[in-house]
Amino acid sequence: MLVGVDFGFPHFDSELEELGLLAQTAGLNPVARLVCKRKVPDAALFVGSGKADEIRLVAQTHGATEILFDQALSPAQQRNLERHLQMPVNDRTLLILEIFAQRARSHEGKLQVELAKLQYLSTRLVRRWSHLERQRGGIGTRGGPGETQIELDKRMINDAIKRTKDRLLKVKKQRATQRRQRERNDTFNVSLVGYTNAGKSTFFNAVVKARAYAADQLFATLDTTTRQMYLEAAQRSLSLSDTVGFIRDLPHGLVNAFEATLQEAVDADLLLHVVDASNPAHPEQIQQVQKVLREIGAENVPQVLVFNKLDAVEPDRRPPALADSYELDGVQVPRFFVSAAKGQGLEAVREHLAQALLARQASLNPGDALEIAPDADDELLGNAH
Repeated sequence: MLVGVDFGFPHFDSELEELGLLAQTAGLNPVARLVCKRKVPDAALFVGSGKADEIRLVAQTHGATEILFDQALSPAQQRNLERHLQMPVNDRTLLILEIFAQRARSHEGKLQVELAKLQYLSTRLVRRWSHLERQRGGIGTRGGPGETQIELDKRMINDAIKRTKDRLLKVKKQRATQRRQRERNDTFNVSLVGYTNAGKSTFFNAVVKARAYAADQLFATLDTTTRQMYLEAAQRSLSLSDTVGFIRDLPHGLVNAFEATLQEAVDADLLLHVVDASNPAHPEQIQQVQKVLREIGAENVPQVLVFNKLDAVEPDRRPPALADSYELDGVQVPRFFVSAAKGQGLEAVREHLAQALLARQASLNPGDALEIAPDADDELLGNAH
């Protein structure tokens, strides 16, 4: 059963559509939905005792076996709700962590999810399970006299967190070495960012002829994939990376855990911000992506907006031109409308990337760039006309 609480925030999903998609992605089957309004969360039960009784009744009526909240619950609220409702209660944070755990394929991705889950579980130990309050001691027992089970479990989790961080640190150093190699090769680095299910992987496959996994589902891609993309107009190649998608209320632990992956966006020369143009909530999704970019320190990297899924936009809502500009955090940035699935509008994005690549080459090697730039510009102008 899906439960959402409206605290008056503008981004509240009154239909719980995104939570339902997340639940289905995790392999769950939503059977009922309930939305209520509150000014502030109830300290004990998040929704208050009366609404908790209503949730239990609706859940029993529809045969629900688990309750999912669209907001993050404190450990105490989660424990109290489980006792009150007599069934498992989880929140949006754990749901996203579970999806990431299912989808991670690379060694790095698995380590990142493991770290985030361990950090999440470490906060859930506090006063959640009564058996953790039992003391252990005596000859032949672990932990020494008087050490409680909760102290043992916390120590085990903290040890596991330390081991995982150490292993991730090695991976981070390997990625840093790879980035330095690209810098020595004078590579122009472009990273794809965007809200989950905006079509980043489909766009990536279309422009670099790759076979990265792409599907119409949330978080289809967790592991960063990097390919060389040759631009005829610039007579050079650039490095294009497909990164993990963002989402509203992305758990902070995940942002920290995926630092090594998200570093690709921080170190990029240009970000291609892919947007699902067919989604009515795309302005809010753009702001959520900008929020995460600020968190990871990538807010100053130049951006180009790619409004994808043009083929799914209603005819009366389609733009008069396939290229214009869009105000992003008070700055006008280039915007292109494309359909990665249909191959529409991709050439204009390629031409813009070629111009950006040539401009960078001109700033680094003025003499070399001037030899190539005129021909490339003539070709670009010809295509534009």
